[in-house]
Amino acid sequence: MWAYILKRLLLMIPTVIGILLITFTIVQFVPGGPVEQMVSQLQGRDAGGEAGAARSESNYRGRQGVDAAKVEEIKKLYGFDKPAPERFLQMLGQFARLDLGKSFFHSKDVWQLIKEKLPVSITLGLWSFILVYSISIPLGIAKAVRAGTPFDTATTFVILLGYAIPSFVVGVILLVYFAGGSFVQWFPLRGITSTNWAELGAWDKVVDYLHHIVLPVSAIVLGGFAFITVLTKNSMLEEIRKQYVMTARAKGVPESKVLWRHVFRNAMIPVATGFPAAFLGAFFTGALLIETLFSLDGLGLLSYESVIRRDYPVVFGTLFIFTLIGLIAHLLRDLSYPLLDPRVKFD
Repeated sequence: MWAYILKRLLLMIPTVIGILLITFTIVQFVPGGPVEQMVSQLQGRDAGGEAGAARSESNYRGRQGVDAAKVEEIKKLYGFDKPAPERFLQMLGQFARLDLGKSFFHSKDVWQLIKEKLPVSITLGLWSFILVYSISIPLGIAKAVRAGTPFDTATTFVILLGYAIPSFVVGVILLVYFAGGSFVQWFPLRGITSTNWAELGAWDKVVDYLHHIVLPVSAIVLGGFAFITVLTKNSMLEEIRKQYVMTARAKGVPESKVLWRHVFRNAMIPVATGFPAAFLGAFFTGALLIETLFSLDGLGLLSYESVIRRDYPVVFGTLFIFTLIGLIAHLLRDLSYPLLDPRVKFD
């Protein structure tokens, strides 16, 4: 097993470099970078990412009236005075030292920005991840055991609603009904804590925190539990119909033992394969619209704004961290297979 782990860890190095190289190459052809935005700002124009899309360096000096020396100074400020291969190698060297650089627009280290946004992403990701799987797996098992019953039919209708309604739409509905939109105001509109949170006692802090996260976490859970439930049900049904289950029942093995010792472990293998994607989606990408809707400043919103503003240190820094976490999560997923299926060996 240790040889397998070492091999996977070594394979992570070219994988990370390849992902960064592809993204870096694409970025070189995307117009409206930080240099164009700074030139537009110097002229008093809106420096949105798409505003300077078609402007070239000759436009800076000529039609736009910005001095060539000033343009070179701006390029040097952002590191664009060096050739692209040199900038890429320099970035790899920084990442090897776990130095993610400094944001162009926030005037902070990327690590500091990630630490500031991480509590929101951990709150949304951890709670939604735990709740989704805590609801979906038992519900999927119950549907499989009671397949074709009124319970299965009724819960299927609920699951179809979960498929059809995205999380952000659920969030809007919750805001309208429970956050003072048109009905009651049981929950706050924004933030994960109150403004006077630091002044509260320990128990009041816990209550205030849970009070604030009810709506955003509920929106993510209600919009995301359907897929895992259906996957669990189908996996359980597939295993229940296999020959070894019929043999165990014929031998008089108790139904609960057949279900939990034999069927459950084999049925959870397809479900376990989705853990890394669900983990990363819950923590970093899946909560973007929820963060915007509930005015939560997390990693998803930071990544989106960085792409729009062409804040390349933040873009590549977060990409590097997300890629590492994703690869490690996939490794942990693979290492969990022997716990579910003893037939899997890493020889």
